Amino acid sequence: MASDTPESLMTLCTDFCLRNLDGTLGYLLDKETLRLHPDIFLPSEICDRLVNEYVELVNTACTFEPHESFFSLFSDPRSTRLTRIHLREDLVQDQDLEAIRKQDLVELYLTNCEKLSAKSLQTLRSFSHTLVSLSLFGCANIFYEEENPGGCEDECLVNPTCQVLVKDFTFEGFSRLRFLNLGRMIDGVPVESLLRPLNSLAALDLSGIQTSDAAFLTQWKDSLVSLVLYNMDLSDDHIRVIVQLHKLRSRILTCNPPISRHLDISRDRLSSYYKFKLTRKVLSLFVQKLGNLMSLDISGHMILENCSISKMDEEAGQTPSKSSIMPFRALKRPLQFLGLFETSLCRLTHIPAYKVSGDKNEEQVLNAIEAYTEHRPEITSRAINLLFDIARIERCNQLLRALKVQRNCCLTLCNFSIPEELEFQYRRVNELLLSILNPTRQDESIQRIAVHLCNALVCQVDNDHKEAVGKMGFVVTMLKLIQKKLLDKICDQVMEFSWSALWNITDETPDNCEMFLNFNGMKLFLDCLKEFPEKQELHRNMLGLLGNVAEVKELRPQLMTSQFISVFSNLLESKADGIEVSYNACGVLSHIMFDGPEAWGVCEPQREEVEERMWAAIQSWDINSRRNINYRSFEPILRLLPQGISPVSQHWATWALYNLVSVYPDKYCPLLVREGGMPLLRDVIKMATARQETKEMARKVIEHCSNFKEENMDTSR
Repeated sequence: MASDTPESLMTLCTDFCLRNLDGTLGYLLDKETLRLHPDIFLPSEICDRLVNEYVELVNTACTFEPHESFFSLFSDPRSTRLTRIHLREDLVQDQDLEAIRKQDLVELYLTNCEKLSAKSLQTLRSFSHTLVSLSLFGCANIFYEEENPGGCEDECLVNPTCQVLVKDFTFEGFSRLRFLNLGRMIDGVPVESLLRPLNSLAALDLSGIQTSDAAFLTQWKDSLVSLVLYNMDLSDDHIRVIVQLHKLRSRILTCNPPISRHLDISRDRLSSYYKFKLTRKVLSLFVQKLGNLMSLDISGHMILENCSISKMDEEAGQTPSKSSIMPFRALKRPLQFLGLFETSLCRLTHIPAYKVSGDKNEEQVLNAIEAYTEHRPEITSRAINLLFDIARIERCNQLLRALKVQRNCCLTLCNFSIPEELEFQYRRVNELLLSILNPTRQDESIQRIAVHLCNALVCQVDNDHKEAVGKMGFVVTMLKLIQKKLLDKICDQVMEFSWSALWNITDETPDNCEMFLNFNGMKLFLDCLKEFPEKQELHRNMLGLLGNVAEVKELRPQLMTSQFISVFSNLLESKADGIEVSYNACGVLSHIMFDGPEAWGVCEPQREEVEERMWAAIQSWDINSRRNINYRSFEPILRLLPQGISPVSQHWATWALYNLVSVYPDKYCPLLVREGGMPLLRDVIKMATARQETKEMARKVIEHCSNFKEENMDTSR
């Protein structure tokens, strides 16, 4: 089993800087725009790492808030150097690429960046003189620009800005470009004219792009060593072109990673009806014309029976067969990789390849997951299902490799729409991870991976899924992990992730909150607080969880003890993690106060004393504080507004709204309007019991949202 190794100093420093940008690398200009401190100069190794880790945090860390002007830190190449960056998902917008347009990028990977438009095509020209590798995989809108078509009055009434396909862009001037990925580009892009200016492509990915005439590929027959045509509808004409690409047998070591001798004509067998079948003649052509291929992927294809040799015929032969696939008997040496997933060939006895993807056994399934995770979730999901079947019946012989693969796959799947795109396997994913998270296991790295995945899986799902996962033993498993760490007196990532996962799974889920209390969660909270008094992120996660518990009226009496109230009151003065611990402690007390004086069932501390400490804490907070919190709904906060029984609770709720709409207007102004917060705030202003400072803050919230441009707000959902 792999040993548990500590995080490198570089990793720790990078993570800390990214979580504290305006206190380390930069400062806030006009309280909004990030600017790099003038005395900081960063080499490309550090800048690349900062950008790539930032993207990873945004996509995987539930509590990490992206900064709108992050990329402006790298706008000046005299103080920062970017060379190799990988950006993905909706995090990236046109203005972000524009911010780094002066950088001399060598490698730019843009994956599923659907918010990029044709404006970014023009920005790409800024990198044309240096780019060696470029991926636009899944950037479906990058060839669209907005146009107001004069005279189209009826259309403009429905869609004031019409999306128009850009057809005049080409890669003219990209003289150094060797690797290009245009996978899953939208239909209508003129691929042939787009690529014509490129003279020396070594690797090309046209996944999902349909072209009836592939003859243009022959212009790179002396340079192309890797070609991916996944899900392209093939014909005999395509095959005739492919076998002319005689250089599909070399290896380029100057690329990162090195480009192997590779041909991929695989397809998703469920995507559409497909007439073309791989015959013995086609496979023989590949062997004859492209005999030195290192890698070939023909997964998903219908393959005629005359391509294989039956086991009976093999056993009848005088000499052992080196290949049960007849055309591949002519191979000079075994392939490094052969993709046969969801084909009949993967079940043959002798397959001439060192690594085979398929569905026959555990080894083939693991190979499939590793090969297809990054860009083919539709294939990966079916392979994961097969792997779960193997694990469920205890036939998994490569557990550590399987865990590593599952980690990569689940992190990728968490970036999709969960649970919609994971509905059919969501329960099975969690069942497998919970079985892994046995506190008696000695391997820390496995626990760390699994608890991180559990946290990622519960932070983006709806309440029904959270309740279901809670009933599967999620809450109890996390509490057992925490208890084991307490006994060992260790506060590591497993401990912090476990509390974070509990915070997420109890959000607006009363059943899970009750389960936390019933299984001694409060005792573990007090013990962790005592054992690890300096662990700020741990305190924030624990108080966030208790905030969820305090939102449940039926459970609040269990928090009404002298010990708990004293602890919450003392945490009001905490400076841990900015204002987060103090803020969450005040939130817990605000909900308790909301139940009124008659519910205050303790003599010490007195209700008035706690109330005064809450007022003092709120007045000490900076209203412009950036937050490590992510609200999906304001409902628990809004319910504290229309009441006069606890003015301090009302003030805490108003402060929370004012802070969030001030610092993150794009996200929280629409949410506040959509959930009916504006009328409630107007009522606060009219209430005789509300404090003057509360009324003034309520006016500012209303003013903030009113000034927010209406066209930028989607309040319909």
